[in-house]
Amino acid sequence: MKKVLYLLAFITVGFASAQDFSGVISSYLNSNSAELGLQSQDVGEISISSESFSRSMNLNNVYVNQMHSGIEIFNSTSSFAVKSGNVVHASVSFTENVAQKINTTSPVITAQAAVTSAASGLGIATPTNLVVLENTGDNSYVFSNGGISLENIPARLVFQTIENGNLRLAWDLSIYLLDGSHWYSVRVDAVTGTVINTNDWVVSCNYSGGDHTAHAGQKKSSDNGSSVLFAEKTSSVVLTEPRYRVFPIPLESPNHGPEQLVYNPANAIASPFGWHDFDGVVGSEFTITRGNNVWAQEDQDGNNGTGTSPDGGADLHFDFPFDFDTNPANMIDACTTNLFYMNNIMHDVMFQYGFDEEGGNFQQLNYGGLGLGNDYVLADAQDGSGTNNANFGTPPDGQRPRMQMFLWDGAGPPGTPLTINNGPLAGDYIAIPAVFGAPLPEIPLTEDLVVVVDDDAGTSTDPNDACDTILNGADLNGKIAVIRRGDCEFGFKALAAETEGAVAVIVVNNVAGDPIPMGPGVNGGSVTIPCIMVSQADGEAMITELMLPAVVNGSIYETGPYQIDGDVDNGIVAHEYGHGISNRLTAGPSNTGCLGNQEQMGEGWSDYMALIFTLEQGDTRDDSRGIGTYAGGEPVTGGGIRTYPYSTDFGINPHTYDDIKTEVAPHGVGSVWAMMLWEMTWDLIDARGGTIGNIYDGGTNGAGNNYALQLVTDGMKLQPCEPGFVDGRDAILQADMIAYGGEFRCLIWKAFARRGLGESANQGSSGSKSDGTEAFDIPGDLPAGDCDPLATIEHNYDNNFKIYPNPSNGNITIESVVKAGDVTISIIDLNGRTVYTQDVILNNGVNINATNLNAGIYVVQIDGVNYTHNAKLIIK
Repeated sequence: MKKVLYLLAFITVGFASAQDFSGVISSYLNSNSAELGLQSQDVGEISISSESFSRSMNLNNVYVNQMHSGIEIFNSTSSFAVKSGNVVHASVSFTENVAQKINTTSPVITAQAAVTSAASGLGIATPTNLVVLENTGDNSYVFSNGGISLENIPARLVFQTIENGNLRLAWDLSIYLLDGSHWYSVRVDAVTGTVINTNDWVVSCNYSGGDHTAHAGQKKSSDNGSSVLFAEKTSSVVLTEPRYRVFPIPLESPNHGPEQLVYNPANAIASPFGWHDFDGVVGSEFTITRGNNVWAQEDQDGNNGTGTSPDGGADLHFDFPFDFDTNPANMIDACTTNLFYMNNIMHDVMFQYGFDEEGGNFQQLNYGGLGLGNDYVLADAQDGSGTNNANFGTPPDGQRPRMQMFLWDGAGPPGTPLTINNGPLAGDYIAIPAVFGAPLPEIPLTEDLVVVVDDDAGTSTDPNDACDTILNGADLNGKIAVIRRGDCEFGFKALAAETEGAVAVIVVNNVAGDPIPMGPGVNGGSVTIPCIMVSQADGEAMITELMLPAVVNGSIYETGPYQIDGDVDNGIVAHEYGHGISNRLTAGPSNTGCLGNQEQMGEGWSDYMALIFTLEQGDTRDDSRGIGTYAGGEPVTGGGIRTYPYSTDFGINPHTYDDIKTEVAPHGVGSVWAMMLWEMTWDLIDARGGTIGNIYDGGTNGAGNNYALQLVTDGMKLQPCEPGFVDGRDAILQADMIAYGGEFRCLIWKAFARRGLGESANQGSSGSKSDGTEAFDIPGDLPAGDCDPLATIEHNYDNNFKIYPNPSNGNITIESVVKAGDVTISIIDLNGRTVYTQDVILNNGVNINATNLNAGIYVVQIDGVNYTHNAKLIIK
């Protein structure tokens, strides 16, 4: 059962050291167990999974797991904010009555057997040569990859919650499929061996393209692409400084402005040794697009191996030309450079907001020695394992994530890359290039066509599908092979034809309708000749003519429309990287499985990253912002890939909280959350004077976009595992209270309430998107009209005291900057009556319980030996 306690309360315990917060957290849990709905035995055994210091909130975020008999309850990770040795916020996700809900503490099947069971349950091959590489603790192991995983396979005992709320002893393990498409986090019942729970650390964004009618090369007019969002480097720098030809942020894509040459964009705080460092010593270790934060390389064969990376030479000059009127493969160096640039920008900017080394960011070497390293991003450009999509796989801290960026179908109707030059079939034919093999040539490749003939000795029954041993290899040598689609992979048959000397392959579809893009399969990465598919009707006509026999001569060449490279759609790159941020920050970097619930906002945070990183001076709140317009073949005014584009204009985007019931999870559900965040962001921008600040400044320079991104980031740190919309909203409100004394409370409430997440909104279970209730109300102490962001809440600071939270439910904290000693604390109503008084020793902080007071406005009076301090207090 998830219990979220949104109050600030000091526990009277000693100050905890930075290395051990277990004492203060145990004291907090024991003191508040009844309010949390927990038994004493439910909080008697805990383990700290990770902790980090938040500069913006000036406290430690500590993430704690519930344990029983030394075994962790899976996804019980709870967030605690600890300041000056006291818990000031807690989001607790512990299960009540654990002892009565477990089935056993002793496994029946071994961890090795669980790995085999998991493979069977996932429908993949049985592991081979599976051996224990490391024993990492009691019932905790690391196995070899077994030939089924890109990474070694860890396994440990946990308790998994099942549908009836009980807990089953299970083996928790992860398997990263060899094609990188899924990184499964699996729980296998430790008694029966059945798979009882599965998450996927790879978030595949399942983009659907736009109408593909606009020319992808359309440019938005731009003076010079300048923006105060990022500090600029000019060409006056010395020539040995790193330079990159890219589409610099805030440009969203080639449609939004021209490419530019940027000089030394690495941030001195986040990347102090530059973007090509690997050892924390002055001097670059790499001249390619590789460094401490990311290794960007092409993966056109889709095998997740070591592809090629552009080389900038000793001077690190990555100045490669873009040409959008050619196959994207012909500008792979330029596109990979942009991917490298954008990943580093995401790293460096988010470092300023607290996604830093301690927070679980992605670095090979953590220069400060905090958190776990060895986890730079593996960024695959023009990945051949898919199309019209992108994904990001986020394992726990210390393991490398992978970003896969794919090519997208070109704008406009299919091209005609095949021409028959003679006979009754002469003419141009529609065909679809494979996603593997050589790109179609710009100069026509012209040769005679020959139908493949194989011996049908295997499982195939078609002698023309190249699934068995080819018999007419001599005829294929130097010719264009014609092959039917059949029972074997496209890469297998293409490689078989190439081995016999074929210079190109035409695959004939075996079902009616349009030809399809062909994936590489296991062997496609070894194919080096161009391959295309034609329709069944066109291809069978060619086979019939060739069987007469007749000489049929053809030409294969690139005629467009050219595919679109997602590597230069900065919005999509930011979106994918955003999955890594939200998965590492929610419940801490050691648990990246907390966003698998149905009412989760992962896609929303990612869309928000795409929006805020491409925010430009001159943008307005009512602008229509589509996600993925460039990759989807739309103009900059296109609607993008979501149900509605983003805009605070309800005529453009009418989403409210209830819409998650009909939107598809997780993408549609996430889009509703992103709209709420966008609403809040523009309220903050407008309230702070309308200026869009330098995005590197963090939430410190007074610009609304900076404060918004800081609040969103800190909210992720404070929310519980498996959060729902109300959890996310309350975490942002709590971040504002902690970091800014509630300065933006009014604006935050009104932004969320406008979209149906008001005070009375109820999310129900975060495991369901269908049981929530929207509401449009705000707390009663807030003004009905516009908020004054600097006066909606009184900070109640003087030289000595801080009183918070304010407004409060009656549990308030009074913190003294200096040792005040013996004081009398009184609370006085507006009629001058003293309704509360207590003598305390105020040297650090004390908790006052005034929950019996009615809602209203009061005065807190602190009387010391030689002074009196008064402050306004609002009880809600």
